[in-house]
Amino acid sequence: MLFEGIKKKPTRYAIGLICGNSGRGADAALVRIKGTGKDLAIKLLRFKHFSYSQGMRTRLVVARKDAREICLLNFELGEFLAEATADMQRIAHAEMCEVDFVASTGFSIAHNPPRGYDHAVGTLQVGEPAVIAERTNLPVVSDFRSRDMAAGGQGGPISAYPDWALFRRDDRTIARVHLGGITSISVLTPKLEDAIAFDAGPGTVAIDGAVRLLSGGNSEYDDKGAQALKGVVIDEFLEYLLDHPYFAKVPPKCTSRDEFGPEVYLRDAIAGRKDHSHEDLIATVTSAVSYCIVRAFNRFVKPQYQVSRVIVSGGGALNNALMTRIKNGLSDITVRMSDEYGLPHDAVDAVGTAILGNETFCGTPSNVPHATGARGPVVLGRITPA
Repeated sequence: MLFEGIKKKPTRYAIGLICGNSGRGADAALVRIKGTGKDLAIKLLRFKHFSYSQGMRTRLVVARKDAREICLLNFELGEFLAEATADMQRIAHAEMCEVDFVASTGFSIAHNPPRGYDHAVGTLQVGEPAVIAERTNLPVVSDFRSRDMAAGGQGGPISAYPDWALFRRDDRTIARVHLGGITSISVLTPKLEDAIAFDAGPGTVAIDGAVRLLSGGNSEYDDKGAQALKGVVIDEFLEYLLDHPYFAKVPPKCTSRDEFGPEVYLRDAIAGRKDHSHEDLIATVTSAVSYCIVRAFNRFVKPQYQVSRVIVSGGGALNNALMTRIKNGLSDITVRMSDEYGLPHDAVDAVGTAILGNETFCGTPSNVPHATGARGPVVLGRITPA
């Protein structure tokens, strides 16, 4: 087969690219990988963040896009990711290693997982892998969600398998909480088949969205949660934010900006509460995000699993207001940053993408049916040759 040589290598070097829901930019990780499945050995060599221009960021996160705009964004983001990959190739050269492949999630334009009341299913990511392959002369693995959804799954969280590969322990159960644009919880048991993962709800996509709406676009995010720490939670607004039907849904479940983007989740609600201070409104949105995580943990995790500790990662981990609320809500469990385990909080998902790409080349299923609800294990991703 065309890619048999990569599969047979005892050591593979990969670049993992992740375009999160927050829309701030792409994260890239240069990773050394050995083996596959339960025998995986992973080492992060280098990590780098690549920020979008303001124009690209706005075009990616705007709620409504016509077919032409999606078409153009697909190739423009592909060029952006190709440049990021080329930069990481230069870093790899300095590290005295040769990259074997790229794995890229792309940016999710829309994700509509199966719901019991809605049989319309689909997912679409932009960031054309053919452009990355053409510019870098490397094979590219992409489109990790579609195969799981074709098998009846939610198409996510796709982080369940790499989380298990990175953080599992043989003698206890660990939980990983991802504080990204959308928050997710992975429960990592000693056996992969017993692990679960699900999206808890909105994360920085809501907090950043509130900041942008309230500042008229002059501010992008609440730096370290400073504004939220100054504010007082508005009980009535908090109750409104937590009254979304997604929160009552039992896992397997997965969500996206389609449900929790600021235009959908916040715009009208904030516009109707102009008599409150910006700090109070941001404090309330931040509190809602923490409640989503804590309530989901208490309802869906604690009754079934004895979790020894929670490992936190993602950009939201730098938000002191959010982290304080989560730690207070999970006061009976040790909460640690992934940095304490050798993985920077902002690098975990890029490393995870490289792991998913590795399993694609090796032909190893990397969905977790117990987590996504798929009918069975399947190999995720499609390969674009160099």
